[in-house]
Amino acid sequence: MTGDLRRKIAGLTAEQFEKRAERPLAIVAVIFLVAYSVQVLAQPQGRVAVAIDLVIAITYAVFLVDYLARLILAINRPRWFVRHLVDLAIIALPLLRPLRLLRLLVLLAALQKTIGGAIRGRVAIYTASGAVLLIYAASLAVLESERGQPGSMINNFGDAVWWSITTVTTVGYGDILPVTGTGRVVAVLLMMGGISLVGVVTATLASWIVQRVAQEDTKDRAATAGQIEAVHEEFRLQMKNLREEVQKLREAASPQPPAPRSPNGQSVDAATSIRNWIEGSLVRLQAMTLLGRANQRDRK
Repeated sequence: MTGDLRRKIAGLTAEQFEKRAERPLAIVAVIFLVAYSVQVLAQPQGRVAVAIDLVIAITYAVFLVDYLARLILAINRPRWFVRHLVDLAIIALPLLRPLRLLRLLVLLAALQKTIGGAIRGRVAIYTASGAVLLIYAASLAVLESERGQPGSMINNFGDAVWWSITTVTTVGYGDILPVTGTGRVVAVLLMMGGISLVGVVTATLASWIVQRVAQEDTKDRAATAGQIEAVHEEFRLQMKNLREEVQKLREAASPQPPAPRSPNGQSVDAATSIRNWIEGSLVRLQAMTLLGRANQRDRK
């Protein structure tokens, strides 16, 4: 079987195989969820029960083929094997049979491919979908494990859902407890899943707050830059008007006594003195503006 599988997937990388198998596995996972739900909730008998068992066995075989294919395609097989021990446990250990529902996580992977928008939006969908799927899967698993057992407190789906919700939210009232080994394994995994969901929600909220603060800071910077540009434009307009007035004064000025001379011996009339004073003021104002910008950058 391994040789045939190797020939069929020859030429594919692990990434290419996972990409091609993602949607088919999602469909198989949905079929598995429906079949397993009917098996646990309806408890069919006779031919219906045999048909349900056959469907579950086929989906289980598909998951096994997927595991073997990914192992064969792995570049570093020992390392891949160590990193995917949970997958092996789900397939190999009869004690963890209900944990096959964890394969339904490929549904979320397929969902991610069709979702656009911001990363935060994808995380929110992952969180909500993962929480619903986790609660439902755990409810089925614990009901199958606990129903009919001596001293069991979980004998119907309503009790199973209530227990799953209180456990995944880490509230744990203690009014309903699993009594079987498999039920307790499900409880431990559900607690770990609940802690992970809380971490995802916290990280999502933190990301949202950081993004809002960054947006407000960007708006403030844009407003400050606009105000500075408006001041410069108004100043340039005023300087233009002043230069025009000085020019008019120079043209309309009547002959005057010899004008005072500058230190280098050149004569300086009143209009030139005014112009020099204005230009000096302009230089000082520009220097103050540049200094203010530098101080503002230092504060940020």
